[in-house]
Amino acid sequence: MPDCGGQFEVFPTDLHLRRIDPVRNARRFYKMSVQRDLFGCASLIRVWGRIGTRGRQMIDTYPDEGIAVNALMDLAKEKRRRGYAL
Repeated sequence: MPDCGGQFEVFPTDLHLRRIDPVRNARRFYKMSVQRDLFGCASLIRVWGRIGTRGRQMIDTYPDEGIAVNALMDLAKEKRRRGYAL
């Protein structure tokens, strides 16, 4: 059996969403990333703002990577309801 070189990722750890509405002159982005920190916890890093700017950043720390991915998925669902798309 050939080695595929990696496991298929079921739950994303990086997500980049955009909302563009020319009528309202709205060009927004929302990036989310789950990363491990030096202490064995997982951090959900969120960056958002107007496309073309650096944006704002918030870091939430979770005791487990699975909990951080669940938080990412919940936020993605909320953002999609507000008009953000991949």
